[in-house]
Amino acid sequence: MLSLLIWLPIIAALTLGLLPRSAPVAIARWIALTVTGLAFVWAVVLAVQFDELSAATQFQELLPWIESLGLSYQLGLDGLSLPLIIINGLLTWIAVYSSDRDIQRPRLYYSLILLLNGGVAGAFLAQNLLLFFLFYEIELIPLYFLIAIWGGERRGYAATKFLIYTALSGILILAGFLGTVWLSHANSFDYNAISTALLPMTGQLILLGLIIVGFGIKIPLVPLHTWLPDAHVEASTPISVLLAGVLLKLGTYGLLRFGLQLFPAAWAVIAPYLAVWAVVSVLYGAFTAIAQTDMKKMVAYSSIGHMGFILLAAAAATPLSILGTVFQMVSHGLISAMLFLLVGVVYKKTGTRDINILCGLLNPERGMPIIGTLMVTGVMASAGIPGMMGFISEFLIFRGCFPVFPVQTLCSMIGTGLTAVYFLLLVNKTFFGRLPEQFSNLPKVYWSERLPALGLAVLIVFLGLQPNWMVRWSETTTTAFVTPVAAIAHTPKLQTVTLPQPAGIDPTAVSANPL
Repeated sequence: MLSLLIWLPIIAALTLGLLPRSAPVAIARWIALTVTGLAFVWAVVLAVQFDELSAATQFQELLPWIESLGLSYQLGLDGLSLPLIIINGLLTWIAVYSSDRDIQRPRLYYSLILLLNGGVAGAFLAQNLLLFFLFYEIELIPLYFLIAIWGGERRGYAATKFLIYTALSGILILAGFLGTVWLSHANSFDYNAISTALLPMTGQLILLGLIIVGFGIKIPLVPLHTWLPDAHVEASTPISVLLAGVLLKLGTYGLLRFGLQLFPAAWAVIAPYLAVWAVVSVLYGAFTAIAQTDMKKMVAYSSIGHMGFILLAAAAATPLSILGTVFQMVSHGLISAMLFLLVGVVYKKTGTRDINILCGLLNPERGMPIIGTLMVTGVMASAGIPGMMGFISEFLIFRGCFPVFPVQTLCSMIGTGLTAVYFLLLVNKTFFGRLPEQFSNLPKVYWSERLPALGLAVLIVFLGLQPNWMVRWSETTTTAFVTPVAAIAHTPKLQTVTLPQPAGIDPTAVSANPL
């Protein structure tokens, strides 16, 4: 049941590559829309059948592969990966739908998107460390070409920078995985066969450090973030949707799955330092976003700040904070995808993303009133206004983190206020005021261009009002995630206690035997 989510897009990608050049251009688009739509529907079917009261891995598949290397084809689904699988299918379909109908080299373009979809699904479903690494690396190549071929003027620089950073991320993660299996004397790379409980703390900290830095590049966290703004600015709108909505979640997913869950003892030791790192990322992302004049770069830096919330929640490792990380991953994925879609429409119609040039686009007669309304909605959601997903995710995170890291939580809450600042600057400068003459005859915005963002807005509001529709899938799993960390954190230390002697008993006559 799970293999279908991986191999249906990959087989479709290979099929598109084999189509003759004489095939109609539209056929590649329709094949991609159909396959990604089927993958999304199948993920929803799995969600309906998912047992939300069980923390165990469900729908497992196991096929021996290269046993001498400890590599097996083992898949599974739990409350952490299920929401991410659904959002992967949804946003990939939206990316295909939002792509230009006259895109150059359509067979290659849609093949790469389908390959990306299958690779990400495989990473979220893999229950073998080497299998996860293979799928994690598979997504590198299609995304590189999607930026390098269909990107902006500096696409070569941005794609190469992305490639170098992500390759370094993969090297660190592979080193961490190999060291974990070797030092723990596990007989395979299967996730359930690995235990780090008997490893010395120094070894655990080194291995965990490799994994955290590796996934920190992918998230990305400051100062490992510099590839992200360049990649977003040069990537086309559909690829920015996938990059922010899906691919960054590989980093946060790996941090929880292979950091927190595999190394609970070492995680408890470095958690205070991770919380400080989270605050730095949150505040740096927010302050840097304020300084931007490019709409797309501003949204990119906002992603860095919002990813810092997830690191803070993971550091606290309480049931509520980890539940908040899952909700934040989905919330940020939908909200950032919506914002990038709207910025893409503005850029397509006006030819610029500079907020110092744009003005008055909310004009009801000659501007983009519906796009402006949707932008205000997305900004409100990102700033954590009640009634939307952003508020629920941030409330869960802050409420779960405050008992553990009160100062760091309060500092991170400043980042939420700063989110409102830079997005209000964007909305005020771009959509309010008098429409300049140069934008008085803007091309018409068709409903086909509005529908993806409109659908995401409805979903963001719905899950903001009814969060339990998603939370119920993950609550049992996230609670089980933090149980080992909580047990370690609350283990009492041995102390020497002097007991008072009962009256009438000679202390010298009392046996030294503790029994």
